[in-house]
Amino acid sequence: MNQDWRVAALFLASVLTLGLIVGGPLVYSIGLSFYASESFISPSRWVGLGNYLELLADPLFWKALGNGLTIAVVAIVLQVSFGVSIALVLNRQFFGRSLVRAVAVLPYLLPTVVACLVVQWMLDPNYGLLKSILSSFGVGMFDWGANPATAMGVIVMVSVWIWTPFVVTCVLAGLQGIPAQLYEAAHVDGASAWKQFWHITLPGLRSVMIVVILLRGIWMFNKFDVVWLLTKGGPLNETETLPTLAFRRAFVEFNLGGGAAVATMSFLLLAIVILVYLRLFPIDETRQGR
Repeated sequence: MNQDWRVAALFLASVLTLGLIVGGPLVYSIGLSFYASESFISPSRWVGLGNYLELLADPLFWKALGNGLTIAVVAIVLQVSFGVSIALVLNRQFFGRSLVRAVAVLPYLLPTVVACLVVQWMLDPNYGLLKSILSSFGVGMFDWGANPATAMGVIVMVSVWIWTPFVVTCVLAGLQGIPAQLYEAAHVDGASAWKQFWHITLPGLRSVMIVVILLRGIWMFNKFDVVWLLTKGGPLNETETLPTLAFRRAFVEFNLGGGAAVATMSFLLLAIVILVYLRLFPIDETRQGR
């Protein structure tokens, strides 16, 4: 009985600590969004919903929202497509499979700042590696950062490179839970590889994919480091997203209330999407269905 009390107390303390760490800044940010303030120590002025009304009337907010959705959707589609394909290959028996699996996870272990700096060095229009390669073929180098389409493409490319191994790892774990007898029976019945994938592999991975897509959606929509390190929202705010806009308003334009309003709106929009997603794809029911 005494041991049970200690476990309960430890659990309660963990929950309260996590609540303070997560909930404290969230509540403070929401409260800050109703004030006009230039810094954390300067006097604040109550503006009510003024920051939100100004934000909703700002075209840059809607552009940042659209850019964030575009980057998230395209990156998730590519990450899931490549991740499932690579996992299916790595799930087969072949010589050196363990080594290939280890190499496939390496980009996930690479710090984001290092990955972005490497990409910037490779694509630098003046002295980058790609410029040297193209010059040897007599082809000129273009400034990828000056074109909105290529800047957006590089952001997506880096995100896919870094985070596809996460999808590979999750899908590989899910593949281990699919009974081999199902494939053997399907092979005996003459089912093609595509039919086996469609009727056995995908249903077996459904619960894993629901969680993977949910997590990748949250992380990609909130992605700040890759966008800021590569483009800082440029050129001319064409790659601006809500996280970079919140940072710019708060710490570049010294409008803490406006930055907090952007962060709060981003949180509310993401919470609504998550609730709808979980309503459409309930994880618990999916597990029971399997």
